[in-house]
Amino acid sequence: MTDSTSSLKPLVAVLMGSDSDWEPAMMHASDKLYELEIPHVVFVMSAHRTVERLDDFLLKIEDTSVKALIAGAGGAAHLAGAIAARTILPVLGVPIKTDVAGGLDSLLSTVQMPGGVPVATFAIGKAGAVNAALFAASILGLTDLQVVTNLRRYRQVQTDCVPKQPKAYKPGGFRL
Repeated sequence: MTDSTSSLKPLVAVLMGSDSDWEPAMMHASDKLYELEIPHVVFVMSAHRTVERLDDFLLKIEDTSVKALIAGAGGAAHLAGAIAARTILPVLGVPIKTDVAGGLDSLLSTVQMPGGVPVATFAIGKAGAVNAALFAASILGLTDLQVVTNLRRYRQVQTDCVPKQPKAYKPGGFRL
């Protein structure tokens, strides 16, 4: 959570199945939320190893300020699906890269939800975590003008960073 928003109530919860999911992926979701000045909380809770912790969290979450959940897990530890089965809040799934199948196992366990229990699934690893945070910002932006302003500023910075021509380009005789 950002220093400037630490007194505000969190709008997003970033959850991961294991502490080892933090550095390769989930810290990037938190960093992007921080950059966009979106108050958020971060927790480790496994769908299989900390079932009571997850259940306690989910029993309370809909009565809080949290509007979206970003859940990352590796392998078949389907945290996002376990969460989506127990809440009507939007669940954004981030598959974590694994040594066994390079994250394909995580992707499949996250994306193959049965009809009626949706999980928005993103790319494996860092890119997925960043995009999940940006997607959460888009959801929040439906009702929060400050989030829209921050998201538009972020997008403009992205646009401004793209050069019109490669740095190594040496113009020939043609001009547009």
